[in-house]
Amino acid sequence: MRRAALSLLGALAAGCALQSPPPPDELQRQAMAHTQVPAHWKAGAAVEQPLAGGWLNSFDDAALQALVAEALAYNAELRSAAARVEQAGALLKVAGAPLQPQIGIAGLWSGAASSGGDGLNGIFLNLSLELDVWGRLRHGQAAAATQADAVQADYAYARQSLAAMVAKSWFLAIEATLQRAIVLDMAKAADELLRLASERQRIGPGNEQAVAEARANLGSARDALRQADLARDNALRALELLLGRYPGADVALAARLTPLPGPLPPGLPSQLLERRPDVVAAERRVAVAFHRVGEAKAALLPRISLTAGGSSISSDLFVLQSRDNPAWGLGANLFAPLYQGGALRAQLEVRDAEQKAAMAAYASAGQRAFAETENALGAEIALRERAAIVEAMVRDNERALELALVQWRVGTVDQRSVEQRQLALYGARTTRLRVQSEQLAQRVNLHLALGGAFDEAPAPAARAASAANP
Repeated sequence: MRRAALSLLGALAAGCALQSPPPPDELQRQAMAHTQVPAHWKAGAAVEQPLAGGWLNSFDDAALQALVAEALAYNAELRSAAARVEQAGALLKVAGAPLQPQIGIAGLWSGAASSGGDGLNGIFLNLSLELDVWGRLRHGQAAAATQADAVQADYAYARQSLAAMVAKSWFLAIEATLQRAIVLDMAKAADELLRLASERQRIGPGNEQAVAEARANLGSARDALRQADLARDNALRALELLLGRYPGADVALAARLTPLPGPLPPGLPSQLLERRPDVVAAERRVAVAFHRVGEAKAALLPRISLTAGGSSISSDLFVLQSRDNPAWGLGANLFAPLYQGGALRAQLEVRDAEQKAAMAAYASAGQRAFAETENALGAEIALRERAAIVEAMVRDNERALELALVQWRVGTVDQRSVEQRQLALYGARTTRLRVQSEQLAQRVNLHLALGGAFDEAPAPAARAASAANP
């Protein structure tokens, strides 16, 4: 008997201690056993310097900072994410309530049908407290708390993603405006060539075919200008959607692209998973699944509750002994789930499957984080090399056009050669602008992939001061 009692006490003590989910490093080893994390990034230089925060300030663009602040304040999807954080906090309170005493009160009144007396009257007070011997309630509370952490990490990632999308949309809208300017220059050059071709036909050296070709070239340029207008308006509307504004394509833009900031130290791959909010959220959901499994296991065991109650009853119909002396009682309840059609075992199987799914989701998030970072680092290197190549292309095409115009004026080359050189030059300028814009976008992607934080931007009211004028 004594040995049995000691065994029971030992079991109760073991049941009272909650098992903790695996720490992040152990979770990584379990979930990503096949992923060998290198000491340094493969696509970048080996830099030990840690990643610095405040990436938004690194672009030194006050208008961009104001737009990010506006988006953080008014973006509908971000407000929805913030509401989910509040919801998770409320659910945590709900999960913790069963660990507290439950108190209820009830009243009774019944009239006497024949005599019109007061009949039977009484008040009942009940108090109950479940003894969380096996940790079922505490596992549920821990799951709710960990889920709140995951939702908070989701919100942090949503903020970072929104800031990144605003920045990239801002750069794209400026690029679209500058691309339109290039197309406009091309249209002006085509119009000038048409004028010169018509003049040559009038005075003798030209012919009708050259004029027709020049007119067709001008038509193509005008069509490209309309397309550029549409691209610019669409880029502005996409930005306005992020800001929560009406999509009227009337955002005031900067006159040039923001210069690319200096090189970014990416830190070490081993630090990435603990820095990225989306991976942290996935890790927290593994912990949630762990606690849900513990909760389901504890649900298979008996539940013990303490109860206390009191009552005071009076009646005009008959005499009660407890009329002037309220009755109180104290007791304990035991509920053991013997058979419920296999529902509890099935629920445990559900939780086990959810835990496996959470582990796989964590592995997927981690692998995606590594891939996005390597891609962003590789793109930055490739774009830097392309920028140098394209800059040389622009210079060479500018010189080639100058020579072609001279030769055309003296009659050594035809008009088609000039048009071809013009198209080559404007194509090179377009490519240069595209590469410059892509460099900025990829720098933002790199910050987002690395989980870098951005400093809080000015208040949304700063929009009037920083973005009201072109």
